[in-house]
Amino acid sequence: MAKCCRNAKVSVRACPYALPRMFYVYVLESALDKCHYIGSTNNLRRRFKEHNDGKVFATKSRCPFILLYYEAYITEKLARNRESQLKLRGQARVQLFKRIK
Repeated sequence: MAKCCRNAKVSVRACPYALPRMFYVYVLESALDKCHYIGSTNNLRRRFKEHNDGKVFATKSRCPFILLYYEAYITEKLARNRESQLKLRGQARVQLFKRIK
């Protein structure tokens, strides 16, 4: 249970003023070697800070990063599916990088 902005205890989904929790797919570019990293998260600011602080094993040797692009999704499943498309399907990745340029 959460408090609605009107101070009534209701479920988060029942509150018409509550913002939905978003999930993000993002593309980072290393400032060192210009390589790209694609990931997903439910807190983009926190995750971006973790990448730049060297707390992510996969990217700690290529810090610092710039955030090139992100997409927001309403469910984690949609975000994970999009992340998989970008990592595994060459054409989806090609189209994304055309959009970024």
